[in-house]
Amino acid sequence: MKPSLPLLMSLNGGFVDTAGFLALQGLFTAHVTGNFVTIGAALVHGTSGALTKLVALPVFCAVVILARWLGQGLPAVGLPVLRTMLVLKTLLLAAGAAFAIGYGPFKDSDSGLAMLTGMALVSAMAIQNAVHRLHLGSAPPTTLMTGTTTQVMIDIADLLRGLPPEEAAVARARLRRMASSVAVFAAGCAAAALIYNRVNVWCFVVPPVLAACAVVLQRSTREGEAAEPAGSHR
Repeated sequence: MKPSLPLLMSLNGGFVDTAGFLALQGLFTAHVTGNFVTIGAALVHGTSGALTKLVALPVFCAVVILARWLGQGLPAVGLPVLRTMLVLKTLLLAAGAAFAIGYGPFKDSDSGLAMLTGMALVSAMAIQNAVHRLHLGSAPPTTLMTGTTTQVMIDIADLLRGLPPEEAAVARARLRRMASSVAVFAAGCAAAALIYNRVNVWCFVVPPVLAACAVVLQRSTREGEAAEPAGSHR
């Protein structure tokens, strides 16, 4: 049985977010709104990184908009939307890895090269979030696990209390799917921490490799190829 594309993306999401946090003084590359908290911490403690964290959210938003526009235009030139987006994400992760390995470790995460590294990773995760929203909307989120974990706990509570057979079957299926996503994301976080502890910025070699595997997996399974129709909402 081939692995699921959303699960592979969750693994990479956890890895990139953790590696970026460790290498760039607390920058969240996927959970970008978390940077509001770390901006405050950087200002209070006098550490670097406040500017990079401040820039991360508008960059993320801009890339999501550009990804949406690009996706709407790709069919006109005969290119597959999802696969092209996954390739772009892979290239951005490769660029982030090249910057990190070539110019890191970074003592000041507000330096130009550190910011360039961080924004390459943020842009890659922005594309991943857009891809999930537009092409894999029935799957649990691949970068933010708070809502997924909440639903897992609600399903466990309902199953423990007792549900009618049909509702219980639905809850169990959803629980398996969402618990798998959380577990794989956590595995990505743990792997990033362990590898960073051993090889520092060389850990950034892993995300583009995982992203390339996602491209190959999508090509072989054609998972998520039914794009969201223009103008529709989820």
